[in-house]
Amino acid sequence: DVQLQASGGGLVQPGGSLRLSCAASGFSFDDVAAGWFRQAPGKEREWVSCINFAGGSPSYADSVKGRFTVSRDNAKNMVYLEMNSLKPEDTAVYYCAKTSRRLCFRFADSSDFWGQGTLVTVSS
Repeated sequence: DVQLQASGGGLVQPGGSLRLSCAASGFSFDDVAAGWFRQAPGKEREWVSCINFAGGSPSYADSVKGRFTVSRDNAKNMVYLEMNSLKPEDTAVYYCAKTSRRLCFRFADSSDFWGQGTLVTVSS
């Protein structure tokens, strides 16, 4: 069974930092690209970031570029998202996702599985 278990969410003040983790299992993790989406209440799902199968060519949505960093550890089947300078508009449920391709080309359209997500709330 394919599983993507996100964790690390919580309440943080504006300007703070948080690190999300995603534990992957049930597929050949180091053969595919992985990344993150988020969805705020009442809003459409938004692509956040992607990293290719070998941990290269990270990409980001304009809304988080310069503040978030995606990484992966293939030896541990883990994907991470370090979030800095958090803003109230970053409040959302964050989902870890994967594709069946090695690269991040059209990741938002080609993602074939995602996990349950973890809630991040940025508020003072």
